[in-house]
This record gives sequence, structure tokens and C-alpha cells, in this order.
Amino acid sequence: MSLPARVTVVEVGPRDGLQNEAVAVSVEDRVAFCDALLDAGLPVVEVGSFVSPRWVPQMAGSGEVFRRVGKRAGRRTPVLVPNRKGYEAARDAGCREIAIFTAASETFNRKNINASIDESFARFAEFVPEAKQAGIWVRGYVSTCFGCPYEGKVAPERVVTVAARLLDVGCDEISIGDTIGVAVPTQVSDVIGRLQVAVQAQQLAVHFHDTRGTALANVLAALQAGIAIVDSSAGGLGGCPYAPGASGNLATEDLLYMLDGMGISSGVDLAKVVAASRALQPKLGHGLPSRYLQAAGH
Repeated sequence: MSLPARVTVVEVGPRDGLQNEAVAVSVEDRVAFCDALLDAGLPVVEVGSFVSPRWVPQMAGSGEVFRRVGKRAGRRTPVLVPNRKGYEAARDAGCREIAIFTAASETFNRKNINASIDESFARFAEFVPEAKQAGIWVRGYVSTCFGCPYEGKVAPERVVTVAARLLDVGCDEISIGDTIGVAVPTQVSDVIGRLQVAVQAQQLAVHFHDTRGTALANVLAALQAGIAIVDSSAGGLGGCPYAPGASGNLATEDLLYMLDGMGISSGVDLAKVVAASRALQPKLGHGLPSRYLQAAGH
């Protein structure tokens, strides 16, 4: 069994996690959460999203969060941007890493951003070339790579096509998402294998939801296929408001427990991530779904 010696864990809790909470967490508490995650050794922490607060009030003040978290040596703090307006706000705040997003499913993309896949790429063309020229690093997210809540199964060929287009528009890294948590390991092996014809393995990340309890098994399949970048969310925060039934992301604690146990290095202190999640939990008014977090409480 061939596995990477080291995995880069991309922490998406402060953005993908908190944007789906019913309670809007204050800027002060979001800054403290990001600081705690960075202090835990996470190399990449997605700190916010420059979207309209009218549509995603949980992400209001992301520019302030970014500025207050600041730059740290050896750490990266990307932000999500949906369009040129979001890009300009992120650029003006001093962001040097951005993420853009589209889907492999036409219906989901329309429900999510009120645009077709082609229209989403037309939006990217309005600012990604400029961002690249300015030396800004760009990640591309592809949602619904294994299944869509509206269309059902998604053909792997569609995932490859969208990923290749993201590369063409200038993305440095592409995250392949199981938005509704339907994937199983054989699917992951198949899709990743096909993707590597168009995209180098080191440019691919995986982003699994644990809706049906298969996220860690899918991570293992991705690792075996040569992927060494994995998205996760502290405490298992997150879901998708436009994907009915999509429960939380893979919990960072659960991922780290597996990696540590397998002897795969991440450079992240599991106990400190637990502490970060526990400090945030009272602000949310409910428990967090991370299995490790629950087990560690006993």
C-alpha cells in the first residue's frame, strides 16, 4: 500500500463550517478560532469569504478577520471569492491567496450561485487572469463531484472537464468535493485516477462530507491514489445550504487521529485542534459532530 509520508491539511472550518451555522459568530470569536487553529500548526486555514453579507451573513466582516489574523511565516490564510467584486475586496484587504468555486452538476451550480457552469467561468475570466498577473495564488473548488442532490450520479468525465477548465483559467490547486457525502472509496479511486490524466496529483485536493460516514474511507482511497492535500473542518463544522441533507464536513480531529495512527506526518497538534473546537462550541449553542472530539470528552 503506497501512501504519502506527509499530508497537507487544509482547514476550512472558519469559512465552509461557520457559513452554514444558524448563529453568526462574531468577528472577535472568528479571529480567536483562526488564531487557535494556526497555533495548532495547521498550514492552511481558510479564514473567510468575500461574499455579500446579505446572502451569507455568517461571513460578514471577513476582511476584518483576515486583517486581524495577519500573516504568519509558514502559514497560509486563503479566502473565498465569488466574483470580481469579491476579488477586489479581498485584494484591497491584502489577501494573496483566493479560492473560486463551481460545480460538476449544472443544476447544483444554478441553485448555489444562480449561474450555469459556463457563466461561472465567464465570471472567473473577469478577475482570475488579473489575480494571477498580480502574483495571487488561486484554488478552485469543484462541488458535486460524486453526486448531486438534484441530478443524482455525476459522470466522472464531467468532473475532469471542469477541473481542466479551472487549470486553464489559472488555478494552482483544485479541490474535488463530495458535497452531499455520497461517495464510496471505489468511486474516489476512479475519479482521482481519471483526473490525473488532466491534472497533476500534487495540484489535487479532496474535500469530503461525512453525511453517510464514508469520509475517512474516502480519504484513504485518495491517499492511495497519490493525493496528499485533504480539506477538513474543525469539530466537523459545516454542510451546504443548497444541498439538502448534506451534513458536516470531515472533522479535522478525526482526520488527524487517522493520519497520526498511520504514521503520516501533518505537522498539526491534535490536542490543540480539540481545544480550538471546544472553545468555539459554546458560541454555537450545540455540540460538534467530530467523533474524536466526542470520544476525547470521556
